[in-house]
Amino acid sequence: MSGRTIGKGTWLDKVAHHIVERERRLGRGSSMLRVESGLGASGIPHIGSLSDAVRAYGVKLALEDSGYGSELIAFSDDMDGLRKIPSGLPKDLEGYIGMPVSRIPDPFGCHGSYGEHMSGLLLDALDDLGVEYRHHTGVEAYRGGLLVQQVRKILGNAEVVGRKIEEMTGQGKFVKVLPFFPVCERCGRIYTTVATGYDPRTGTVTYKCSGGEIGGRWVPGCGHEGEVKITDGEGKLSWKAEFAARWAALDIRFEAYGKDLADSVRVNDWISDRVLGYPHPYHIRYELFLDKSGRKISKSIGSTLTPQAWMRYGTKQSLVLLMFKRIVGSRSVSVEEIPKYVDEYDRLEDLYFGRKEVKSREKLMKLRGLYEYVNFLRPPGRPDVHVPFRLLAELAYVAPEDDVVGFVIGRLRRYNMVKGPTAGLVEKIRKARSWALDVMGRETLFVPSRHEAEAMLELSGVMRSTEDPEMIQGAVFDIARRHGIDPPEFFKALYMVLIGTDKGPRFSSYVLDIGREKAAETIEMASRRALDGGGPTS
Repeated sequence: MSGRTIGKGTWLDKVAHHIVERERRLGRGSSMLRVESGLGASGIPHIGSLSDAVRAYGVKLALEDSGYGSELIAFSDDMDGLRKIPSGLPKDLEGYIGMPVSRIPDPFGCHGSYGEHMSGLLLDALDDLGVEYRHHTGVEAYRGGLLVQQVRKILGNAEVVGRKIEEMTGQGKFVKVLPFFPVCERCGRIYTTVATGYDPRTGTVTYKCSGGEIGGRWVPGCGHEGEVKITDGEGKLSWKAEFAARWAALDIRFEAYGKDLADSVRVNDWISDRVLGYPHPYHIRYELFLDKSGRKISKSIGSTLTPQAWMRYGTKQSLVLLMFKRIVGSRSVSVEEIPKYVDEYDRLEDLYFGRKEVKSREKLMKLRGLYEYVNFLRPPGRPDVHVPFRLLAELAYVAPEDDVVGFVIGRLRRYNMVKGPTAGLVEKIRKARSWALDVMGRETLFVPSRHEAEAMLELSGVMRSTEDPEMIQGAVFDIARRHGIDPPEFFKALYMVLIGTDKGPRFSSYVLDIGREKAAETIEMASRRALDGGGPTS
């Protein structure tokens, strides 16, 4: 295997290869290699939630590209109980803590339930991206009998399962109670119940609603004692066992997981292998997306970055690129970084169509493969017009409200950067306008060297003092030489500060178009950051 490029050379191809090789060793049929992604239904979907499904879809595409049948199963866990009220949602949801999200009214009034609303946001994002999937819900799975056979086996072996959970995770809870949560027929809560017995002849679970720790606090039960049949859909397996049941029932061959679920996955692997007799799926572990402060992006606190927010400002391809670029290493993501991914996709497209060169043949193959996967193996027939996103944002910001697209296209024509509008360019201009109005100014600026910063502060004085484009343009050359800087390098630094790329339109024309004061203020801000110790020293 060493030295041979697999498929298109991406991590998706490597994962697909490992799945196929493992199935061969297991001796299982490989005509259909299903992959799964769980969709949370208890909170507002964020970029991390979406990435699970999109990356699984990428593996599905890689399997198909290798000649195997595959499909993505998107499973909404809408039998899950509400643990916390996500930031920004009505406080009156407090009365529904512990109830299955499928049985909580939609606070927005547009779906049949809270769970349907939250799952719907994620499914809408998948649809917008063009991801193909087969959808299952927890409610349908338990009520429709999909998991009955697996539930019987797990509850029939509850004692050994409980001991193994304790051995592998240190959680001793399921040594005493069954790994199953009935829905209390009196109060409607699911995580306040304790399953105390199981009759395999009738498939009946007895329980008591005695209370439980939910979302980090104790929620008292109503005291009701009752029973449910596992065929009624009035209960669900614990996460420590439910994944295994789904894998076996749906014949899943691949599922990734985040490190926060590592213990649950290990237990489920054992249950799948030893209790259900179904070899567990091939796994990869991915790192989590973090917010700007370095915290895990959460659906229950205010650090949520939703797919809808990303697509308000960035292209679909930029969002998929974020997911497919790599699988290892945690990354901080924010709306401030969207221009970086939009521009990176454009550079990939330039490489794919030969507009730019990469010396390494292996690297070129990998980047071309990444481009094809970002386009879900249906790349366009020709490249689009590419303009740095930050340049579009700056121009769109100063454009008249009633003719944003016309104004920006006119300026780009004057800069000899485009001949006319394309559908893709118009879409970017509109998104750039939204980004400029909502976000621009909050993003992290490029920090020049100290020499460059000192020269930029001198230049900003000239920019504020004259409207003569030739004086401004000439000043760049004169000031650069006085400070011992090569003028082309000084221009690159100025463009990086102003538009985030190392080249752009004629400097003086652009400065006058966006406003001398605004351009000078931006340059001064970056320069002061460098001189205060925030940038390179030379």
